[in-house]
Amino acid sequence: MPKSIWILMVATAINITGASFLWPLNAIIMTQLLGQSLTASGAVLMLNAGAGVLGSLIGGRLYDRIGAYPTILLGCVLSAASAVLLAFYYGEYGWYAVFLAGMGFGSGMMAPSMYALAGSLWPEGGRKSANAIYVAQNVGVSLGTALIGVVTLVRLTDVFVANAAMHVLLLVYIAVFFRHWSGSKGRTAGAGIQHANKASKYRLQALWIVSVAFFISWLGYTQWQANVSVYIQSLGIPLHAYSILWTMNGLLIVLAQPLIRWVIQKGRLTLKGQMGLGLFIFALSYLVLTQAQVFSGFFVAMLILTIGEMFVWPAVPTIANALAPSGREGAYQGIVNSVATGGRMIGPLLGGIVVDSFQSKCCLSSLVFYCYWRFR
Repeated sequence: MPKSIWILMVATAINITGASFLWPLNAIIMTQLLGQSLTASGAVLMLNAGAGVLGSLIGGRLYDRIGAYPTILLGCVLSAASAVLLAFYYGEYGWYAVFLAGMGFGSGMMAPSMYALAGSLWPEGGRKSANAIYVAQNVGVSLGTALIGVVTLVRLTDVFVANAAMHVLLLVYIAVFFRHWSGSKGRTAGAGIQHANKASKYRLQALWIVSVAFFISWLGYTQWQANVSVYIQSLGIPLHAYSILWTMNGLLIVLAQPLIRWVIQKGRLTLKGQMGLGLFIFALSYLVLTQAQVFSGFFVAMLILTIGEMFVWPAVPTIANALAPSGREGAYQGIVNSVATGGRMIGPLLGGIVVDSFQSKCCLSSLVFYCYWRFR
């Protein structure tokens, strides 16, 4: 793997480590620290993700127009500034929502540029370049969630300081190591999608079909991030046990890569087959989750979920890169990243409404039905 991909992976891991201090605790911060409902908690995450959707679309366009380094640096500056301000003004619901949205917008700008740049720097790598960024993201998840117990040992609110510190570290890292990529753009900068061209139309249609499945898959996945933490605590399972689940998730994604490669090669799975298998495994994980009452049940459900996501998540950016016309890599990555962020935007709010109005199991049963239907 080229050195440039390793540099991208380190940046991605730093970014996600900082974010992983916050998102697992958002529902707890909102309900216990700020005295809000689960629906309000979902609304804040919706605002954060909505800003991320806008940031992804803008970031993808900027990558194609001005290049990788200026786009990623600008996104990081916005995200770091919001994280630092959040560390000072987290106690007020309005400011908490505003600065979380600022972080979402900045991170959204960076994400499509990272994937597009990885594909540009290692074009012969195929799905390996997208998978490398995906693995780095989950290294960050493992580190962040593993450190939550340490960071919150004295005060829960110390997570805001840790998050700000990681964003500042990322800004310095990008300023030092990404500078020589200031001119990196799409394969043919400024080239447009020729809508009169049938091939281009089919590419765009294929991208949107994949994006819809990706969007709805994220609707389900976000329930683990937004509402399962509260559900687990309602069963008397301590918070540190929830962080263990995400630590296991990240570690398994890193360590099980050889197994996933073996399954894909032996099964001769196309990218479409890879996504279909992943959705079926998602359905199994949600089925187990509906029956979980003790920690071991949640552990098994997370184990199955992790295997499913290892098939689905890396496949989508790879498909986007393959479909993108010359000079539109950033825009296509921006589309798939924005629909994923859209799923993260609506998922917590929708899940919060269902849980507040009905029961957690009603929400989870709906996810089983969806994943089975998509697999068929």
